[in-house]
Amino acid sequence: MNQKSPSSRGHLIDLIEQGALPIGNIPAALALTQVHPDRSHWRAFISNLLLWLGSLALAFALMFFIAYNWDNLGRFAKFALVQAFIAIAIAAFWKLHPSTIAKSALLAASIGLGVLLALYGQTYQTGADPWQLFFNWALLMLPWALIARFAAIWILWLALINLVCVLYPVNGLFGSVFYSANGVLWTLFFINTMALIVWEILVPKMRWLDEQWAKRLIAVSSGVLITQLVVMNIFGAQSAVAATISWLIFCAALFFYYRKIKLDLFMLAGGCLSGIIVTLSFITNWLMNLPEPVGGFFLLTLLTIGMSGAAAAWLRKVHKEQLS
Repeated sequence: MNQKSPSSRGHLIDLIEQGALPIGNIPAALALTQVHPDRSHWRAFISNLLLWLGSLALAFALMFFIAYNWDNLGRFAKFALVQAFIAIAIAAFWKLHPSTIAKSALLAASIGLGVLLALYGQTYQTGADPWQLFFNWALLMLPWALIARFAAIWILWLALINLVCVLYPVNGLFGSVFYSANGVLWTLFFINTMALIVWEILVPKMRWLDEQWAKRLIAVSSGVLITQLVVMNIFGAQSAVAATISWLIFCAALFFYYRKIKLDLFMLAGGCLSGIIVTLSFITNWLMNLPEPVGGFFLLTLLTIGMSGAAAAWLRKVHKEQLS
């Protein structure tokens, strides 16, 4: 199946905007460059979408079915139902690997594994902390992630690790120092940033990791966390020096890598958005400390429009450089 390339779409848009392409020839140009998806593209998209939604629906239906019929099902019936679901999903993955159906089956099995662990804890009242459920879930599905060579499984695994960090109870002197205030956000930022770095390093060696949505999802999580840390420290009582320095290093590395080494407009746009938010937060905090801050909000509005327009113009310029 021939996929349309972003460069063809971009060149066509430039030709239309410059008036180099007559209006009457635009429909033919659209059909020639396949900017608009044809029936085969739509059929493949809808088929994959229904496949993934169906797999997720089956996994969550299993969980809701057991929860709704908790009193009507015996202990062994519940375990048999969940284990049979996992066994069938694993068998489908083994039989159909490496098709898309196999990957969706493994994703359903991974969710079913979490249902099994939750069922075990609820049935035998192990008294385990919530973080242990997600830690054991991530630990047990790690071999599947290593064998499957599937980006979505690793994203699920990383999400479980994030939940473990959020739910993990830290007590004592070390815990009060490390997890004081926004220490959890720092931990999550470090984990997700390291995951993004490792992901980018492994992409040339493991081409199956080259999924744009996965890398961008990790980058968005890291960017949101460090931006939130800066904003919280700006408006809070704590010093924003450490958060600001970390944010500057993160943004500098992001702009350098995704501008000079591997151009990615999505990443650059995210960096621009983070810069606008942090800059406006600094200015807003300064205005709030003034005796008469009302007039400053007009300046804040102008700065928001100006920075947004400048970022859009710069991104458009970078996009044109990419096409040339």
